[in-house]
Amino acid sequence: MTEPIEWLPDGTPYSPRFGDRYHSENGGLTQARRVFLHGCGLPEAWAGQSQWRILETGFGFGLNFLVTWAAWRADPARPTLLHFVSTEAWPVSADDLLRATSVHPELAPLAEALHRQWQGLLPGVHRLRFDEGRVLLTLYVGDTQAMLRQQNLTVDSIYLDGFSPQRNPESWDLHTLKAVARCCRRGTQLATWTIARAVRDALAQCGFEVTRVPGVPPKRDNLHATYNPRWEPRTTRQPAVTPTPALPGPCIVIGGGIAGAAAAASLARRGWQVVVLDQAAEPAAGASALPAGVFAPHVSPDDSVLSRLSRSGIRTTLEQAHWLLREGVDWAHCGVLEHRTDGSPGLSPRWADGPGAAWSEPASPAILAAAQLPPDATACWHHQAGWVRPARLAKALLAQPGIRWQGRCQVAQLRRTEPSSTDGNTVAQVWQALDAQGQVLAEAPTVVIAAGAGSLELLNHRWPLQPVRGQVSWGVHGAPAAPLLPFPANGNGNLVPHFPLDGDAGGRQGWVMGSTFERDMQTLPASAADIQTAHATNWDKLQGLLPGVAPQLKDTFAQALSGPDTHPEPPAPTTGSLALQTWAAVRCTAPDRLPIVGPVAPTEQPGLWVNTAMGARGLTLALLCGELLAARLQGEPLPLDTRLAKALGTERL
Repeated sequence: MTEPIEWLPDGTPYSPRFGDRYHSENGGLTQARRVFLHGCGLPEAWAGQSQWRILETGFGFGLNFLVTWAAWRADPARPTLLHFVSTEAWPVSADDLLRATSVHPELAPLAEALHRQWQGLLPGVHRLRFDEGRVLLTLYVGDTQAMLRQQNLTVDSIYLDGFSPQRNPESWDLHTLKAVARCCRRGTQLATWTIARAVRDALAQCGFEVTRVPGVPPKRDNLHATYNPRWEPRTTRQPAVTPTPALPGPCIVIGGGIAGAAAAASLARRGWQVVVLDQAAEPAAGASALPAGVFAPHVSPDDSVLSRLSRSGIRTTLEQAHWLLREGVDWAHCGVLEHRTDGSPGLSPRWADGPGAAWSEPASPAILAAAQLPPDATACWHHQAGWVRPARLAKALLAQPGIRWQGRCQVAQLRRTEPSSTDGNTVAQVWQALDAQGQVLAEAPTVVIAAGAGSLELLNHRWPLQPVRGQVSWGVHGAPAAPLLPFPANGNGNLVPHFPLDGDAGGRQGWVMGSTFERDMQTLPASAADIQTAHATNWDKLQGLLPGVAPQLKDTFAQALSGPDTHPEPPAPTTGSLALQTWAAVRCTAPDRLPIVGPVAPTEQPGLWVNTAMGARGLTLALLCGELLAARLQGEPLPLDTRLAKALGTERL
């Protein structure tokens, strides 16, 4: 639930829960700048850095974040990446957030951008992205002490904020400050407005050197502190073997589909120089060449690992699609209906009472009627969902500065060179990507394998990855286009009822239904018999998914199922043909059906990373996995809960 706010006559927000004001209208802005930003030596301290990581305790209305973001924007020496991590046990509503922050004209555009992403803040970790992914806000929704102890986090600056120690003592007690200290490196700067003796003593006990400094009126003093313990800090939370964080440099990504493109784009935004190798002449020639696909959150009554991962993935996909694609042409944030044909509820009974309703809720009678489903059908409506043309997304990702495409390069093996010395200068080891003839295609200290089913050979069968062929049935609408239904549907299979085939929303329209899931099948192109079997499977799925809509495509499927003739290529634009088309590709899955993201073997094969096994959820998870890989590689705050990151990590296999 959102935190209820009362507004005092002078426009100041007031918290009934803690019986205290958040801040005065103008004093809050001054405090954000002078106490926190300048108190941590910013912006001077971050000048020329590849990244800067800030931790704040108590997000409130986000004024400290907005002021810091504005300072980053205005600084020509700003770091490439600004990480702002903030805890908040009781998020305010989106409307209250906008009301409290938009009163400052210089911050209003930033406040509006924050407001647009301020939704669905369930307990856990949420990553919000701004300025095309160079300003990253990570919200820990929950108790500060508990959340910080659960995450692996190292920061450069700390804004110690919140309601006063008298009103909210738990936020300032020794146990909470110990959790804060565990996030510090030696030299981390801390600033706060309180000079309470208990806080000063607790900070000193946790390893901070504490000093009083002149305060912001009406306060006489504030506190500055530097983390410099007399002992060596423990790092027991880290995995047994953790790769040393890497600085941006040259990198090879093998694979030009959605997984490789996502990894390349995430690294390029951080300043890496990325060359992408692929056996095809153009990007997205494999499973990412799907005509159109659905992205939607997974739901489960117990809110499983996959459900939570999918929401983090959807948020990432939505944000990057907004930056890169043309809505209505390349993608649409239109919502998706999930018909749960097995009758299971999907959502817990109280789901709709909390922030999760911004993600998904039981389908309304109007939505069921639009899908021609009976009023008692078990179905969910996913608000944060839609369709996308994967190849267009992959190509847009690969068009980012810092990425070089190198097609027609089939990597047969990887070789790590030995360090050598020339004229007394040591040449570091690099990875070389070799073709079948042993020729070097590219070399770099870091390699990311993101080759889908092709990852198996490059990894020397290190893990039992399973190839899975998928086939969809699709077609071109006649003129006028058949209505089908106004939004995509998923469940046992999925249907995208309308998507533009050309470069504008008013041109030819296609539809796509699928997909089959053919384990251990890699043959491409599929045989005529296999294509006909796939059409029959997809027709059966369509009838179960949308029994009222399926008759509109009955003749199209019947024609394809009556004989072996199929049409793998779309008809010419002038034909208006209703003939059924086919498309097939091979995907890759891990034994637990989750992606694999992380270092392959940090000790034996340093610099070798993997981002693969997206299975049938690439549109939902691939962009999140690209961000997770970059964060792990650079030692950044992770874009999702540590426990969820472990569920994707290579260490689990």
